[in-house]
Parts: sequence; structure tokens; C-alpha cells
Amino acid sequence: MMELKKVVIVPDSFKGTLTSKQVADIIAAEVNAAYPGCAIVKMPVADGGEGSMDTIVSALGGEKYETQANSPDDRQISALFGIAGDGSAILEMAQSSGITKQNGLHPMTSNTYGFGQLILAALERGAKDFVLCVGGSATTDGGCGMAAALGARFLDRHGESFIPCGATLQNIEQIDTGSLDGRIADSRFTVMCDVDNPLYGKNGAAYVYSPQKGAKTEQIPLLDKGLQKLGKLFFEMTGEEIADYPGAGAAGGLGAGCIAFLNAKLKSGIETILEICRFKEQITDADIIITGEGKLDVQSFSGKVLSGVLRESGDVPVWSVCGTCECDESVVRRHNLAVFQTSEGATAEESMENPAEFLRAAVRKAMRYASNLP
Repeated sequence: MMELKKVVIVPDSFKGTLTSKQVADIIAAEVNAAYPGCAIVKMPVADGGEGSMDTIVSALGGEKYETQANSPDDRQISALFGIAGDGSAILEMAQSSGITKQNGLHPMTSNTYGFGQLILAALERGAKDFVLCVGGSATTDGGCGMAAALGARFLDRHGESFIPCGATLQNIEQIDTGSLDGRIADSRFTVMCDVDNPLYGKNGAAYVYSPQKGAKTEQIPLLDKGLQKLGKLFFEMTGEEIADYPGAGAAGGLGAGCIAFLNAKLKSGIETILEICRFKEQITDADIIITGEGKLDVQSFSGKVLSGVLRESGDVPVWSVCGTCECDESVVRRHNLAVFQTSEGATAEESMENPAEFLRAAVRKAMRYASNLP
């Protein structure tokens, strides 16, 4: 019988049902019930998408503040941003420019202006170090809306200034950054993203991600053409092929925009959070690491929470408690991963109707599995 003395719990959210904190709490309760003396470290995480701000502010200490910002469809909404205990600003673009912050889907006209307003609000609080979490976007504007809120001007062929969106990127003839907020040059920006797509092309922001933002088949090439135009303008601005950087296509091209306008560095979201949470230090004497997510599939091994956990886990066994597993068994074996599905013996719909109870059942199965190990 395997004796568990220390377990580190590092789950993502089960999107649409349970937050990463709720998942961690449920797993911890079941581990404690099976092994009352076990030391448990709860480390709910995210990969740069929704929930990342809460995760980082919780790890570093700090406060969350409310401000007004433009939604992707140009309404005034309330949005939160965090100032961590070390003074750094933690901004989540999903708070202002996320797909859930609009009425309906607006793939051609949505923009990131509200995200620029969040950056301004944090600058007003004196922040100079920024962590930008860019998952869950509604937009494909290459970060131009954000830059406009920060003072950049976009001019068309008539010399008229306008705020670009996906549909109008092709109309930009000149970008004037002379009026960009001066505090930006004195600040440091790190972008957390969980994808490595370029700005445009068949693997770029428009072709890969705009369909899930509502883009119709005939709209995708138009969005991509606009991003191509923006890529050329970014090269003229910086002398660098920003469009080809891994992650440039994150959040509808916001990754590229953050490099061009903020001189930002792009980093893996999960790597950044694990570093902040001192993951490697916490697992040195752990018996197992338990992670989790709603759907375990091939993408889980590429930039998502699971990929970061596996990369940093060393010799500590990793177990995944997930809603459903869509990976071939050979992939699971190759990564030495033990998988426990909440939907086993039920449909995915049934497990989502009562996610907490199905999660408890899956963790109990994992604990029985542990008791049978030598």
C-alpha cells in the first residue's frame, strides 16, 4: 500500500463548472479523508486565461481594484485588475476584452480598447511591473485598440485618426506612437500566453482562433489580411519580424501588439505561474502531484497547465483528474500519466450537471488506486 505523506494539488479550472480553487479544495478534502496525516499543498493555477489574475494575486498577496472600461462591443462595464503584494500589476484581458464581456459575438468589430484602459488604471496606481494575462479574448485587432487607449494614433489614407478593429486593420496607413503614455517606457511588461501561433497565416490568429469568436468562413481571410498589413507596419515601427514570434497570434494578435507597443516579453502562462507559486520548491518532497482540467486532449500537452506541470515535475508522479480524456492511451502512457475521469460511467453532460460530486468520485477512485500501489 502506497503511503501518501505529501501531495501537491495543481489544477486548472473545469471551464463552465468549477474554478481552479474549487477543484483544489475538493481534491484536498478527498485526499485528506483517505490519508488524514498527509501534508497537502493547494496550488490552484491558470495558464494565462480567465482566473489567472486571482491565482497570482492569491499567490503573491495583494488587492483587486475595480475600474470602468470599454467592453469589446463598446459598452461601459466594470472590470477588475490586481496589484500584487510586490507592487506588480496583474491584468487579465478577459476582464475587459473577453468573449464573455460582450452581448453576442462581434468578430469583425470588437477591439481591445478596454484592456488599454485597464493598463492606464494600473499606471495610475503607480505600477511599473506588469503581468498581462491574455487568454479568452473576443478580439482580432492585433492590440490596436489597447494602443489607442494608451495614446497611439492610427491614421488612414486620408490622414484621419480612427480606432482599429478586425474589419478595419487594412485601413491603417500610419501608426503614430509619439503620444503613447510616457510611463510605458519606464515600465516592464510580461505577457502570459498559452499558445505559440504567429500573427497571421494558416496557423495565425484569424484562421485558428477567430471561428470560435464568431467569424464566418468568408470573414476569416479578411481578418488575416488585416493582420498581414499590421505585421508589415510593426516591422516598419521596430525593424523586427514581430509577426513571426511564437505567441504573436495570442488573443487575436494582442501578443504582437504588446511586443510592438509595450516592448513586452512573451512567456508561457503556466511556466510563469508555476515560478510565482514556487512549484519546484514545493514538490521536492512530494509523493504525487495531482492536476486537473475539464478536458484532457492533445492541446493539454502543449502550453496548457498539464504541460507545465509535467515539464517541471522531475521524478514526482503526476496524476490527472479530468472531466473527459480524449487522448489516445499511448499518449497518456508516454507521459507516465495516471488519468481519472469524472465522466466515467456517465455522460459528460451528466457529470457537468453535478460537477462537484462527480469530481469527488473520481478522486476517491484515485485514492483507491494509490492504496493498491506498492
